[in-house]
Amino acid sequence: MGQTIAEKILSSHAGKQVFAGEICLAKVDFLMAQDGTAPLVIKAFEELEGNKIFDPERVCFVFDHSAPSPNMGVSSLHKLMREFIQKYGIKKMEIGEGVCHVLMPEKGFLRPGQLILGADSHTPTYGALNLMACGVGSTDLAIAMLTGKQWFRVPYSTKLVFSGKLKKGVFAKDMGLLMVKTLTAQGAVYQSVEITGQAIKNLSMDGRFTIANLVTEVGGKNCVMEYDSETEKYLKDFVGENETINPVFADSDAIYNNVVELDINKLVPLVAKPHTVDNVSPVEEVRGTKINQAFIGTCTNGRLDDLAIAAKILKGRKVHKDVRTIITPGSRKIYLEAMKKGYIKIFLESGCCVTNPGCGPCVGTHQGIPSDGEIVISTANRNFKGRMGNPNAFIYLASPATVAASAIKGEISDPREFL
Repeated sequence: MGQTIAEKILSSHAGKQVFAGEICLAKVDFLMAQDGTAPLVIKAFEELEGNKIFDPERVCFVFDHSAPSPNMGVSSLHKLMREFIQKYGIKKMEIGEGVCHVLMPEKGFLRPGQLILGADSHTPTYGALNLMACGVGSTDLAIAMLTGKQWFRVPYSTKLVFSGKLKKGVFAKDMGLLMVKTLTAQGAVYQSVEITGQAIKNLSMDGRFTIANLVTEVGGKNCVMEYDSETEKYLKDFVGENETINPVFADSDAIYNNVVELDINKLVPLVAKPHTVDNVSPVEEVRGTKINQAFIGTCTNGRLDDLAIAAKILKGRKVHKDVRTIITPGSRKIYLEAMKKGYIKIFLESGCCVTNPGCGPCVGTHQGIPSDGEIVISTANRNFKGRMGNPNAFIYLASPATVAASAIKGEISDPREFL
């Protein structure tokens, strides 16, 4: 019987052939926690009487969710993390370095076929690189830090096939929102979402990461995309001269729980309305909705491609006088590249506030918490009540192009009129 990509990856890490529904103990390749979860990981590690990390070179703590620290309480947690990092010699990504899900691929920690665990729900983002990455709880990560292993119930797989070509003004974020609308918020709970199709092959890695990031919003255990020339090009700067890459492909007779085909030929800019990510409609249906704040960034849309399209729309224009527009590059590397290309200058001249790389505005720890009743349009991945720090605010989700266009007009707008 043929295997899906997830079944193959877990089989290789369990040392035996496994199939959907089975339980296995698998070796892990890399572990990550951020400053919202790492303190809990440390607590669990100590409760388990841990005194040694299985491999310090394969564990990383990232300071991104509340970075720099916005208050004394967070400062204490950051101190706890730094002391643990120093004691055990694990990798560290300090404040300003970037968002964890941008950094893990960018730093070259990941390879096709790997099994990655992260104490963050959007860890499946890394699956764009043809690997299996799963978000886990802090105790699960602590156990993996101690043993280098974790148990899994092998997930069933949903195969998503994107066909067609994107039209002007329509982007990977719109494809991701189409996926969430089609599958719904509980459409792939604890499933491996295997994404393929010519429309995916036509995307840059930045676009692929955007779609993989949104797999969490359909309940997916992980996302995995096929290895191709674009994947190879992205990895070339990280792969050693004598290193062998082992991409994983599904068998032709692999069994899927569900196969969904999505044609993007007629796709238009989409917007997810409050207060669920699958509450998606064409931008025309919400066009004209007044906004108070616009936000471009996050692990979904804070990469260079995202900043490029925002800069293209904002160049020579001003954001609306009644709209606070916040732009947060996904990493220091992206920030520097955006400076070289002139994007940061464009943002500042248009009236935007450009922050340090981090997660603050998205999760609502600092740097842009809306007030009661305010309306925000954001490139983030979630719009639940309280997501940006205030349960009485209203959050719409869209592509960087749609957010930039809306910031200029002061209301939700179709980006195609600016392109």
